[in-house]
Amino acid sequence: MPSPVEHPRVEIHTDGGCDPNPGPGGWGAVLRSRGHLIELSGYEPHTTNNRMELTAAIEALRSLNRSCDVDLYTDSQYLRRGMTEWIPGWQRRNWMRSNGMPVVNVDLWKALLAETRRHTVRWHWIRGHRGHRWNERADALATQARRSRTPCRKEITPEKAEPTSPSKQTPAERTLPQRPLPKYEIYCRACALGTPGPAGYAALVIDAKGHAVERTGSWPLATSNEVELWAVIAGLQALPEPANVTLYTPSQYVLGGATRWLAGWERNGWRTAAGQPVKNRKLWQELINVMGDHDIHWKHLGADTPGDWASRAAALAREQAEKQRERQPNN
Repeated sequence: MPSPVEHPRVEIHTDGGCDPNPGPGGWGAVLRSRGHLIELSGYEPHTTNNRMELTAAIEALRSLNRSCDVDLYTDSQYLRRGMTEWIPGWQRRNWMRSNGMPVVNVDLWKALLAETRRHTVRWHWIRGHRGHRWNERADALATQARRSRTPCRKEITPEKAEPTSPSKQTPAERTLPQRPLPKYEIYCRACALGTPGPAGYAALVIDAKGHAVERTGSWPLATSNEVELWAVIAGLQALPEPANVTLYTPSQYVLGGATRWLAGWERNGWRTAAGQPVKNRKLWQELINVMGDHDIHWKHLGADTPGDWASRAAALAREQAEKQRERQPNN
């Protein structure tokens, strides 16, 4: 009997990013196998963080000239969860998300899926910027490519792989067409008449021309934190396209979770630093799903912040809460 075909084992570390986001971007990849190491990087003049993370994985797998057994390490939950959790559903729905909107970066997801079919790939998430040698090297390659606008390909041995400047070789660079993301503002407000109690929420989605779309709703019984979260989710769900979003919320709970705590909760199996289960986990997970498609700039909206949009959102949220209270028995 013929011996089974041997597939080389390859370890890949990828990273990508932009500054600002969206803006000029770079990606980097480190491939290690059988005592050899290859460093790859590339640059795009206008892109997003997520597109660079995807591109790094695509180019790393594309560089393999035969079927391989791959362990791919990334600090991007967007990349890992897309490949291990979301893609089957997207394919069943003909590359539409569960809310009926098109999948963002679908060109790259399809390209990455095609590359993975040539290999056996295991996806690993690692915490970024925590001193892991090859993750740090991939990050350095991406940063250097972005700053110098120069891609590289360099083959060396692991013993000589020190964090030096990438080679300035300039092979042909694959550039994917990308238009600037449209800009939107979202004003989110919520009102709970009790702790918990009848509650309402409102999100005003404002496009670049000043046109507004209102999304409102109510819950028979909810806390302020629950409806503040849902106001943000509803606003992001209402966006008609991938967007550069400035999102205003008065909730420090939402701001802290979205910008500081969320990644740690995921890493810790949805437990806080004190080991307690994260409250409102399902809402936070839904927020992760709707955040993945957009570049979001989070802003605090004070309760007394002047402005027609903020006032309108607050009035709508309270109106929804009061209507919900009127519908309940014994009132």
